[in-house]
Amino acid sequence: MNPSGNQLKKTGGSINIVGELAGSLGDLGTLLPFVIGAITFAGFDTTSVLFTFGLMYIFTAWFYQLPVPVQPMKVIGAAMLVQHLNPGEIAAAGLLTGLCLLVIALAGVIDRIARWTPKSVTMGIQSGLGISLALLGIKMVSTDWLLGSLVMVTMLVLLGNRRLPASIVALIGGTTLAYLLHPEIKLPHLIWGINLPHFVWPAGQDFSSGFFQGFLPQLPLTLANSVLVTSLLAGELFPDQSERVTNRNLCLTLGIGNLMAAPLGGIPMCHGSGGLAAHYRFGARTQYATLLIGMILILIAVLLGSSGLQIMQMVPAPVLGGLLFYSGLDLIKPIVSDDRREMFVFAIVLTLSVAINPGIAFLVGVPLMIALRREWIKT
Repeated sequence: MNPSGNQLKKTGGSINIVGELAGSLGDLGTLLPFVIGAITFAGFDTTSVLFTFGLMYIFTAWFYQLPVPVQPMKVIGAAMLVQHLNPGEIAAAGLLTGLCLLVIALAGVIDRIARWTPKSVTMGIQSGLGISLALLGIKMVSTDWLLGSLVMVTMLVLLGNRRLPASIVALIGGTTLAYLLHPEIKLPHLIWGINLPHFVWPAGQDFSSGFFQGFLPQLPLTLANSVLVTSLLAGELFPDQSERVTNRNLCLTLGIGNLMAAPLGGIPMCHGSGGLAAHYRFGARTQYATLLIGMILILIAVLLGSSGLQIMQMVPAPVLGGLLFYSGLDLIKPIVSDDRREMFVFAIVLTLSVAINPGIAFLVGVPLMIALRREWIKT
């Protein structure tokens, strides 16, 4: 198979490299906060984290031939920051998650889960994620209303402009403006060299906390958002090109990616509908977008090592907030149905997705719809 040639054929034989570069940066609003937190607060090695993300991005670009995203796993990431899980415990959670996803894919379990999951649940989760991302974006913009307002208005004007992409203008212009408005901010001091990932293997006791605090609460969210909703959205955005973005394949690539990342000192990774919407919203149309961001991350990891953290910290929160806000809006799609049960479940799932998390919404929504269809519960 020749992924590049196949994709060129499907896109009419030309690639808008500026658009792909802009799209490659679209999901930084999700990526950077978790990566910076893992390095700063949880003691992860900068090279290991960036290298594994870059490697997974390149693998995903080759496999899917589309801008399928690579993101930090949100629940495990939150446990890492809030419950202070150490790199060994996070590695254990990543290994357990990767192994489980491989089994689910190879045993065909994910196909059964997909058949049991009604569209009202997947659409409710997708819209709930969109609202959550948009709200988080507003929160990040509010850290500096002047800078944030300028960034948001500029991005609104440039959305859809392939010659002057909103994400590139926001990142470069917003970062430059932040330094002009706040001259007390110091420029990074970069140290160049050759840096390699650090090997990490969890101790026996790490698997207990990794299982209960990381793997177990993360799995429902991964199946719902990283697999079911992502495959649904890929079919909507790329109806003629998404034949490889199946539920089974998403489980397989996540399984392989996490089994690779954990021993190399990376943090657990997932795909995600929010990331796919972000890449697409800001210009990504082919696998070259994710290939580009993968190469950028690997170059920073290998050449800059720990000082690569300073590069990431240069991007101000309002800029990341703008990326999150507009990509979140693209996910909000109300379901249209004459079936009151579908509308009821959609509303419940959306509410739970925003108020708690999409994993809980998934666990509630599927049995609720089954109960309504079998008339165990009447609306």
